Amino acid sequence: MNTGIGFFQIGSIVVSVLAFGLAAWLYKWVVAQPSSNERIAEIGLLIRKGAGTFLKKEYLILARFSTVVAGLILLFLPSPIWNGNPATNIMMALSYLCGTIFSAVAGKIGISIATIANIKAAEASTRGIKPSFMSGFRGGAVMGMAVVGSSLLGVTLLLLLTNNTMVLLGFSFGASSLALFAKAGGGIFTKTADISADLVGKVELGIPEDDPRNPAVIADNVGDNVGDVAGMGADLFDSNVASMAAALVMAVPLDKATGGSINASMVFCYAAIGLLASIIGVATARMGKSDNPTKALNSSTYVTTAIFAILTAIATFTFGFEWRIWFASIVGLIVGVVIGITSDYFTDDSKPPVHAVAKASESGPAFTILSGVSYGLISALPAIIGIAISALVAFKICEPLGAGYPMFGISMAAVGMLSIVGMIISNDAYGPIVDNARGLVEMGSLGDKALEITDSLDSAGNTVKAVTKGFAIGAAGLTVIALLGAFISEVNIAAVEIGKATITGFDIMNPLVFFGLLVGAAIPAVFSAMLMLGVDRNAQRMVAEIHRQFKEIVGLKEGKPGVTPEYNKCIEIATNGAIKELIPAGLFAIISTLAIGFIGGVQAIGGFLTGNIISGLLFALFMSNSGGLWDNTKKYVEAGNNGGKGSRTHKAAVVGDTVGDPFKDTAGPSINTQITVVSLVASLMASIFLTVSLFG
Repeated sequence: MNTGIGFFQIGSIVVSVLAFGLAAWLYKWVVAQPSSNERIAEIGLLIRKGAGTFLKKEYLILARFSTVVAGLILLFLPSPIWNGNPATNIMMALSYLCGTIFSAVAGKIGISIATIANIKAAEASTRGIKPSFMSGFRGGAVMGMAVVGSSLLGVTLLLLLTNNTMVLLGFSFGASSLALFAKAGGGIFTKTADISADLVGKVELGIPEDDPRNPAVIADNVGDNVGDVAGMGADLFDSNVASMAAALVMAVPLDKATGGSINASMVFCYAAIGLLASIIGVATARMGKSDNPTKALNSSTYVTTAIFAILTAIATFTFGFEWRIWFASIVGLIVGVVIGITSDYFTDDSKPPVHAVAKASESGPAFTILSGVSYGLISALPAIIGIAISALVAFKICEPLGAGYPMFGISMAAVGMLSIVGMIISNDAYGPIVDNARGLVEMGSLGDKALEITDSLDSAGNTVKAVTKGFAIGAAGLTVIALLGAFISEVNIAAVEIGKATITGFDIMNPLVFFGLLVGAAIPAVFSAMLMLGVDRNAQRMVAEIHRQFKEIVGLKEGKPGVTPEYNKCIEIATNGAIKELIPAGLFAIISTLAIGFIGGVQAIGGFLTGNIISGLLFALFMSNSGGLWDNTKKYVEAGNNGGKGSRTHKAAVVGDTVGDPFKDTAGPSINTQITVVSLVASLMASIFLTVSLFG
């Protein structure tokens, strides 16, 4: 059946509109849920205002940064404006700005609904676990539908209007660069507040996690939104756009060689079906009779996965797509689920690793750290093997199709892995919403039963967040391998134009490649250190402020009626510190890429990207899973195990959780955005690195 690419682009637009329609309905449903507690409304408003203030300041800084970058793109990309076609440079700059705007809107939508859904989920907990779960999940699903709908719509419209795949890389770079800074800034904010609140509240004073006496408690709840909602939304928007861009960059030249459009059509068809599967999964999600929120969230993911596999098989048969490429996509999808299951095993508080770390914590915090680091390192192996197998199988299964198809197969494996990203974002945003709800229940004194319910929902949120982070990291791994193929494709296009030899790969015995490999492997380590040192410096400032307030505000420590802390002071410290710390780490990654390219040319960049991918995946998986493991170990102990609250084990577990906070919510999830950013910078600069380098 011969169907033009226009048919699939129109289909993608229709499915995107359906996603927006579902998001609007879910938004209205969440807003309509009953809430009448004045104390919770007051605290919820503080959280909403704090998140809004941070986002406004962050976006103003990033708007200036994006304007400067857009100016540089206008002048130099894809080639200097005075040498090439000015219209192409203008399109590149505009597409970059569109990417940043779409990514920023994704974060704003997430904040908007999350700061409403947290109040609704908190008050719903007084009516039972099911209504509270649905308020949290449907709040997260608003973001899932809006983010994936806008990413598919953005890519479709750009290619429809420009018919230029290089413009897609500009759009993806805009999304990635904003996501990098949003994730880093939000991560620094949230972990500054979380660490400070825990260290002074739980460890020093022995007061509950969300005790309203703690000056950092509102900043902690604000941080859940700006880090885990706005930051992760921008991050997964970026991953989804990057996977589609990489696939289309390779699909269009393959189609030109055959005079058709079947490969590009397949990209749009599979991406649209993935979003449609997520729409069905979200619309039908319910909590079963078992009242197990983790099971409900995971069941929705598995249902969405099955729907995608079935519908893409039907589409492949109907439209005459290549079955080998379908198989490559399904391999990516299956590996994504396997990575999620691996993360679940190492972080779920019902599994042996959490129990083992809780047992080790009985002997003190040193053993908490040692055991958590060890399990985190072990957890990286299955996921890395999964990514390696999916890339190898996708490459080999598509190899008989001819030159260019093996790397296209890998890119379609990434599209397959990210096909259910709408459901993944819904699950991920659910986590911080119910975390906030738990805090609101405690601060609003809604009772032990409501607290027990929100504790259960929060524990499920932590487990699912670890799963979605693992999924996002795995998807980023496949995407950047595909972007490596896109880089080679862009280099070869430029090489043909200027009469230079094309390249097929990178020989690690070449000293330029090996030079880039070593430097690239070191970048994620330094990038992580810069972010965590930012958290460290900022948290020290906030701890000093908390001590000041407990010392100077009479009656605060004792909880006397009418005495409240100065919450805004802590919010200001977290905001200003995060804004100050977020730029250097991101610039370091981008400038390092440019330096290697201008020193060693495309061969050095090939090594640089390879080293960056391998090291980045290892660090990201290790940090994400160790952090999730420590977090749920703390909750497992607080549930009454291994000594329970207030015990020596509990204090050790809190220390572990404090170390894990910047691991899992600042550095870990930022690394997958970092490796995407440097891959896109390399692809955009390919023709310049080919002609301007010291040793290349």
